[in-house]
Amino acid sequence: MVRTPLTPWERERGERFGALLRRARGSRSMAEVAAAAGVSAETLRKIETGRAPTPAFFTVAALAAALHVSLDELAAACAYDPDGQEPALSA
Repeated sequence: MVRTPLTPWERERGERFGALLRRARGSRSMAEVAAAAGVSAETLRKIETGRAPTPAFFTVAALAAALHVSLDELAAACAYDPDGQEPALSA
């Protein structure tokens, strides 16, 4: 399977999503959050660093549940914003 290259916007969105997860994780360890979500710590590390900018839906849903963040909040936080404003999470 050949994957089409990501656009600059998709890469930026992945980096923004990773930063959002790091903020939501707070002082919890990466291993603790990964275990609660049922994903490997390496998967979470790749997502948080932007190396996996397009994680699967069920991975995102599991991380949202483990971090007590709604999927709506995650979607809104990662939506295109021409002003470059970074929304705050309620978690």
